[in-house]
Formats: sequence, structure tokens, C-alpha cells
Amino acid sequence: MFHIKKTLIITGICALAALTACQNNSKNMAQDEIYEESGNTINVNDQRADIYNRNNGSTNKNEDFGYVRHQRSPILGENVSNDHYAEIDREKVADIIGKYCTEVPNVDDVSTLVTDQEVLIVYATDTDNQNATADQVKKMAMSVVPSWYKIYVSDDTSLRQTVESYATLDSDSRTAHYGIDKMINEMKKSPQGK
Repeated sequence: MFHIKKTLIITGICALAALTACQNNSKNMAQDEIYEESGNTINVNDQRADIYNRNNGSTNKNEDFGYVRHQRSPILGENVSNDHYAEIDREKVADIIGKYCTEVPNVDDVSTLVTDQEVLIVYATDTDNQNATADQVKKMAMSVVPSWYKIYVSDDTSLRQTVESYATLDSDSRTAHYGIDKMINEMKKSPQGK
């Protein structure tokens, strides 16, 4: 009788261990196939640990599409933090806008200031049609920043030094907002495009 109970207990423990191992293995395999290291991203084109499809074997990265799928949380009921919100690097945005604006015909020299709400662009031009050039410069900036930004342009190069002087200030400065508002009023005297 004791021998039968001992055999049943050992068999039960072995079966329980085998079922637990199978369950853990299938759970790990399912997670490895779907979720990346970030825990809430599914990237169907690339099974690497990063969440972006970097090159996909193509020789020209600009030819690849960009696709990423995010889920609120891979675990039901998990509270996900808000650490995924992006910030705008204003210096980099100003650099991109300035480079784009130099592609506009008859625009040679561009100074760009990006604040928390506005984009101020002062450019040198030798165009015959100031309004069309202002419109093109403004559209270049619109292609880079979110639609809620207000964009002001001016071909009055005497404003360049003033715009440049605000580059060292930040969005929390009261004097900066007052000075930028005055600058915007001066810039509005120049053609603003459509």
C-alpha cells in the first residue's frame, strides 16, 4: 500500500513539473515571436530588439516604408507610463527648416528661430516676386513643424541680428515672449505669402 502511494506521489510531481515546463516554454515562445524588448511594440518586418525598421537589407534607406505598431499594453490590466511622448528638438527643427528654405529659388541666406509656438524666418533674397517667395519659404517651414505652430517670415535682413539674439533664451522667459511678440509685429510688415 505504501509503495503504491509513493509511486502515485512521484508520478504526480513529475507530471506537474512537465506541465509547468511546457507552459513556460510556450509562453516564452509566444512572447518572443510577437513582442519586442520594449514590451508594447510589434514590428512585423524586423525581428530585432529595436522598435524601428532600420534598413531591411535595402541599399537605399530612403526607399523603405516605415511601419511600427504600438499597443497600449501587452499585459491585460497593466498600467503603462507616459514615457513615450516625444519632444521637439527645436535646434534640429530650425536646422532642417533653414536647409529646406535655401532650396527655394532666389533665397540665399536663412536664419530660423523655433520657439514653443512660433517659427521666425529671416531670409535674404533677390526675387522680383516677394509674395511668392515668402509663400514658398513659409510652406517649407509648414512641412516640418506641427500645424499648430505659427510661422512668420521676413526678407528684411536687418531683423536677423534680433532674431539671433533670442536663440540663447528659453520658453520660460517672460522677456523672451515680449520681445518675440515685438519681433513678430516687425516681421508682419514684410510679405507673409498666402
